[in-house]
Parts: sequence; C-alpha cells; structure tokens
Amino acid sequence: MGSPLAVGCLVGMVLSLMLPCLADPDRGQVTRLEAKATIPPVASPSQPILVVSLQEEQDKCKGTLEVSAAEEYNGPCKHLCNIVEGDAVCSCMAGYTLMADGVSCEDINECVTERHTCQRREHCVNTMGSFRCLQELSCQPGHELKDGECVDIDECERGTHSCKVNFVCQNTEGSFYCESKQRCMDGFLQDPEGNCVDINECTSLPEPCKPGFNCINTVGSYTCQRNMLSCSRGYHSNEEGTRCVDVDECQTGVHRCGEGQLCHNLPGGYRCDCKMGYQYDSFSRSCIDINECWNYPGRLCQHTCENTPGSYHCTCSSGFRLSYDGKHCEDVNECDNSPCSQECANVYGSYQCYCRQGFQLAEDGHSCKDIDECTQSAGILCTFRCLNVPGSYQCACPEQGYTMAANGRTCRDIDECAIGTHNCSAAETCYNIQGSFRCLSFECPSNYRKVSDMRCERINCFNYLECQNTPVRITYYQLNFQTNIVVPAHIFRIGPSPAYAGDNIVLTITKGNEEGFFSTRRLNSYTGIVYLQRQVKEPKDFLLDVEMKLWRQGTYTTFLAKIYIFITAHAY
Repeated sequence: MGSPLAVGCLVGMVLSLMLPCLADPDRGQVTRLEAKATIPPVASPSQPILVVSLQEEQDKCKGTLEVSAAEEYNGPCKHLCNIVEGDAVCSCMAGYTLMADGVSCEDINECVTERHTCQRREHCVNTMGSFRCLQELSCQPGHELKDGECVDIDECERGTHSCKVNFVCQNTEGSFYCESKQRCMDGFLQDPEGNCVDINECTSLPEPCKPGFNCINTVGSYTCQRNMLSCSRGYHSNEEGTRCVDVDECQTGVHRCGEGQLCHNLPGGYRCDCKMGYQYDSFSRSCIDINECWNYPGRLCQHTCENTPGSYHCTCSSGFRLSYDGKHCEDVNECDNSPCSQECANVYGSYQCYCRQGFQLAEDGHSCKDIDECTQSAGILCTFRCLNVPGSYQCACPEQGYTMAANGRTCRDIDECAIGTHNCSAAETCYNIQGSFRCLSFECPSNYRKVSDMRCERINCFNYLECQNTPVRITYYQLNFQTNIVVPAHIFRIGPSPAYAGDNIVLTITKGNEEGFFSTRRLNSYTGIVYLQRQVKEPKDFLLDVEMKLWRQGTYTTFLAKIYIFITAHAY
C-alpha cells in the first residue's frame, strides 16, 4: 500500500465527516458533507488547515535549486509556509485569502465584502492587502470650499446680490439681506422700490376701533367714529351702543299677567302662562285646575290615579306598594323572608328561586343540588383529569413531570434540565422529554476521538477494507415525538451537502429497530430519510444506529448517526 493521503481544510474552513471541507461562516463558502436532521446537530469547532501531502522526506517549506532566494522558505506556497505533522501548510498574509489551489493568494476587496471600517461621509478605496478611507466634503448653500474648509461667501463684496437702487446689501453667514437707504415715518410703509406709502390701519389692524365705532383711514393715521343705533319695540341699545338687546318685561315688572299666572320672557315680548296643573279658560279669563287623570288615562299612574288641585296622586292595588317616583307600583319582595336555599329573585306579584353557578334547582323549586361538571363535559374541561367539587370542578395533572398552566385546565411540561431538578451526573447530559427527562452519556469508541459534545471522529484505519467499512464520523442526535404522531412520519433526513454528480448513498438501520417501527427510504440518489412506519401506542425510548455509505468517485465512505428517539405520551 502507498502512503496514506492526509486530508484537511483551507484556512477559515472546518472539516465535516472527513470529506470536502465545510466553510467557516465568517470567511466564505466551501462545500461540505454532513447529516441533516429534524433537530439540527451541534456545530463542530473550526479546523482551519489545508494539508499539502508531499512525498519528499526533506524540509517541505524550503525552496529547490530553481527557486529564488526570496522564495527559499515558501516551498510550494506563494506567501507563508509552515510544517504541520510533517506536511506543508500554506497560508496568506493579512488582507489576502487562500485560493482554491491551496497555494496561491488573492487580495480581499474589503470595500465590496463590507469588511472596511470607513465611517459615513467617507469613501472606501481598495488597495492590495488593505484599503483606504477618503473623506467626502460638501458645503452648505452660501459657502464654498477653501483650503479644505467651508467658508462664507460675501455676496455684497462679490456683487452677486439682488438688492435694488435704493437699498444697501448687508452680508450674513451663508446669505445676505437688503436694507433701505431712507426711513419712513409712522403710518407709512416702504414698498419694494424704496418709496413710502400710507398704511390703511382699518384693514391691516385686527381691531383698530372699539365695538360700536367705525374706522376711517387718514394719511399716516386713522380715526374712530361712533355708530348710531335705532332699536325696535321690545329692544333697547346696550351700554356700549353697539347692538340692540331684548327688554325683559318679566324682570322689570312691566308685564300684564293676572293672579296665578306666570310671566315668561320672549325675544321682543313676553307670554303669560298658567301654573303647572292649571290651564287658561278664555271665558273666565283665569286659570282652572286640570284633571290629569281624565286627560291622560292610564299614562300617569301604573295602577290607580286620583285627581288633586293642580296635580294628581297615584295609588296601588293590594299586594303592591307605591315606588319612590310616586307613579309606579312595586311588588312586595317575598325574598326578604328567604324562601329559597340559595338565590331568590322577585317577580311581578311573586318570586323565583335560582341557584349559584355549579348548582341546579331541585324538583321542589326551592332547594339546589350540585352539578357534576366532570361527568357532563365528556372530558373537554381538563386535559388530564377532572375532579368534581361542590359548585365547581378542578383540573389535576400527573403527579410527576407536569405542572398546571395559568389557565387552570392544561398541564405544562416541567423542564427538569433547565431548572436543575434532574439527577444526571456531571459526566451525563440531561435531555428533557414530555413529562420526564433522560440522562444521556455520549462516549466515543476506541480508535475515535471526541471533537464536540455530540460528535466523534475516527483517528486512523489500517487497511482499505477497514477504511471503507468503519465510519469516519459518529454523530449523536436526539428526537422527541408524542404517541399521537401521524404515521408515516418523516423524522430524520440525511445526505451529503453539497452533492455531486454520480453521488450515491445507501441507508441502513443497523441497530435498535428490532420491532420494525422505523424504516429508511431514498428520496434521490444522494438524499435519504428515516421515517416512522408504525404507530407507537405507548411511551417508549429507542436508540437507532443509522449507517450511511456514500459512493463517490469509486470509493465508499461510511458515516454513522446514533439517534435517540423518545416517544412520549401526548401533551396534557
């Protein structure tokens, strides 16, 4: 057999399943091969190496006779070369990245990849192995750039202002204004040509004169002249003389209403009305009593109406009493004598017994008996167990692994792993399942090393057959399902990523499927699934060994996924 080929990864990549390398998400994309699961595995730590395997025994980072002195210690590399476990490892200087050939380096354009540190108002310019930030300057209107700074433009000095003949230009920061050469007297305003014109205060002022006065404009000023009012009968001028207001004949006593009548003021006049309960008789010209009981039969009193001078009085039939409004009759409340065992409601001329929530009225119409909500609900009130109590019910949860939710009806799983109530040892990993937890131990077999909490890698193999048949990587997964899961159900997906033309996989459940609950199927030549084909009626734990053999470029490579599957009772 020839020398074994050492396989590794570029700087900024990680080795996945001992196949083509997995890209470091901070540096770029490189192909990888990994198993995909319904519950994703824990990411493995980065392994930034590409090992170039050479056959020579001499120092592989030293140059040959044909290379220059500058390249004497670069070996096959364009930038830097180091020896790792007897092999040459190429890497690049800062600002460069290793190319696909594993030897050459190319410049990183920090301006395109957003790796620069330029601030706002700065422009990024890429350079070989680095970048530069150039400041962008722009000035506000009325300023110009001079010696790297923004300075004010004096429009008055340069003659770029727009002031007219009778105005003088005055410069300001970033602008200018036009100041008139002559001043106007009070009452005058300067027009755009610099001339003084009269101000019409009667139109320009909001209230030039007091109420009751007219405004008259004069040259440079204005005058106020009083208005003359003439009011009609029943009105007179107000104190300011600005408007006519009504004369209140009732208040001043100038009305002619008779005895027993009431005076009501009206705009421009007044009206004489009778007191409430009386009406005006045009023959006698006086107010007489109104018999409300005759005029409004059945509308004033609920039961019986009796007329009185200027009013009326209501009375009630036997068994009723007059209410506080003096019109309606209310039933005598028999409930005051407590004829019911729980609740009593008075009704018109009688009463009705009622029961509180959780009780129902017995046949005698007075006593109440408890309602068994648990029996009548047919199991829809509580998700686990219903307990009847007098007048109500209570929901209960299993004694272990659950706690009652805030709604008082459903049971919520207790995460023993999160709150620390599990009994797993320090060497074990706690995994929460519905209503309980499991203590899992992930150990690597001999000739394997642990590269993460859930992943083991083969150290070496001694012959071609062993290299093909023993897995290069063992990965642990945990899945949790309930007994009411609908079958068939896809629970695990596996395959190389990315896949190449000609890839072929073979999936086999090598251990843990003695009862035949699970099976595998290929979706295509490079992707397969593990699915639950039979209903698991009771809670049960499984540990499946799923082996994937990848045929690529004439070589088989084996991978092993150890899948913990916990089938738990459905959620309460």
